[in-house]
Amino acid sequence: MTATLLLLEDDPAIADTVVFALKREGYAVEHRAWLAEARERLRQPPAPALLILDIGLPDGHGLDLCRELRAGALSHPAHLPVIVLSARSEEMDRVLGLELGADDYLAKPFSPRELVARVRALLRRAQAAPAVTAGFAIDGSRVRLDGQLLNLTKLELGLLLKLLQAPQRIHSRDALLDAVWGTSADSGDRTVDTHIKTLRAKLREAAPARDPIKTHRGLGYSLEP
Repeated sequence: MTATLLLLEDDPAIADTVVFALKREGYAVEHRAWLAEARERLRQPPAPALLILDIGLPDGHGLDLCRELRAGALSHPAHLPVIVLSARSEEMDRVLGLELGADDYLAKPFSPRELVARVRALLRRAQAAPAVTAGFAIDGSRVRLDGQLLNLTKLELGLLLKLLQAPQRIHSRDALLDAVWGTSADSGDRTVDTHIKTLRAKLREAAPARDPIKTHRGLGYSLEP
């Protein structure tokens, strides 16, 4: 079955190059030039297999879309693979993109052949490792632990999905706060701690013998198999 990819890119020349390269490899490509158009597409079925997005867009910042996706604010699976394309190649920009949930970051100008290779690798990874980690099974916004359906709030779901993106990696409170709450001025470290506490309680209720979320004092949280 042909994988459908969603490309968010406002530069027509770059978009044409990317679409041509991907279609030549047998992928179906849907192109959107505006953030609002991509956001609307991600609210509609069926879900694309992968999202490629630019950062600088006429109506906003591409990473805002990535953050919304990872926080479960859109209809499609929060674990949808994401590749960021950006003219900003500084280390901090790459780190920010990855912290906000991007799976890969490619600086412009880039080789279409390299982009195709990265798309292929990400899709292989997604197919080889279905959304089951440490006893968790994910189907859109529905999450089960050891077969038990979890009744999570949107924020609890966002935290869990962020931790599940990189099991055993320590996620700082700032990274979790940015990924799940965004720029909310009313949120802070204690907000993250409070929601981690309620999330842990629900996980224990579903699987009393398990406590997969680990606290790393002064550093943050990780999810352990």
